[in-house]
Amino acid sequence: MDTLQKFIFEQAAVRGELVELSETWRHVQLHRTYPPAVRNVLGEMMAAAALLSANLKFNGAVVMQIHGDGPLRLLVVECDAELRMRATAKLAPDAIIDDGALLQQLVNAHGNGRFAITLDPKDKLPGQQPYQGIVPLDGDSVATVIENYMLRSEQLDTKLWLAADGEIARGMLLQKLPVLGGAEISEEGALETWNRTVALGSTLGSEELLRTDAATLMHRLFWEESIRVFDPQQPAFHCNCSRDKVGNMLKMLGQEEIDLAVAELGKLAIDCDFCGQHYEFDSIDCARLFVADASADATQAPSPTRH
Repeated sequence: MDTLQKFIFEQAAVRGELVELSETWRHVQLHRTYPPAVRNVLGEMMAAAALLSANLKFNGAVVMQIHGDGPLRLLVVECDAELRMRATAKLAPDAIIDDGALLQQLVNAHGNGRFAITLDPKDKLPGQQPYQGIVPLDGDSVATVIENYMLRSEQLDTKLWLAADGEIARGMLLQKLPVLGGAEISEEGALETWNRTVALGSTLGSEELLRTDAATLMHRLFWEESIRVFDPQQPAFHCNCSRDKVGNMLKMLGQEEIDLAVAELGKLAIDCDFCGQHYEFDSIDCARLFVADASADATQAPSPTRH
């Protein structure tokens, strides 16, 4: 079972998390075969998204995206408040990707790569838009990119260790918490603890992270520290695609474009990028998409005035 384990250092303004994704990660790969370099980066982003989402007091979805200008054009990971996740990647049509390609080679070939985090509320108020932060792609790894984003955009000292292969994605997060007035911990003490825990975490290599369970890692790294461990959470794969959502997407293209496409192809076939679910719309289905809107427009039209 996939697990996210939170812990906090007693008498210290530092919190931590460890996440392990195996079933969730394998489900993401069921319908797509990615080059190893792309697969590993996407797995690292999934681990990072789970780690960040678990700390947010937010009823909605966190959407993490890397937009690239290299052979890898887009990485998307979504994670909601219940740690239900989905992810996908899009490559350039002519992409040739070396197994050892690094993040900057994959997505920042011409310096135009961007990293974005969107907070999409579940129950939006009228007119409410999702919050989105977008920054240049600053860093040689997914971990470094997110660390820089968290420091600059959220003013939070954050350290991430991430690793993924074809079987599993794992990650560890350490985050320095603000010291409140009246707290037993001084700023100097908090900084000392932070520096010590980061130094301990930095002894963790990718291979050890991939092959070691959370309980063993916590003991190996922090056995001299006083740690309080919370009940584990269970991330899981979940895709919220639906026929209605695909229909709404088609409606955004406009009736004229849809009619032309159906006349040429006979029917429209759409596969979900996240879960592979197949949807088909024939000419009758497409006509129905616009009938309801036409009826609503007619109902709302002003009545003619008699003279």
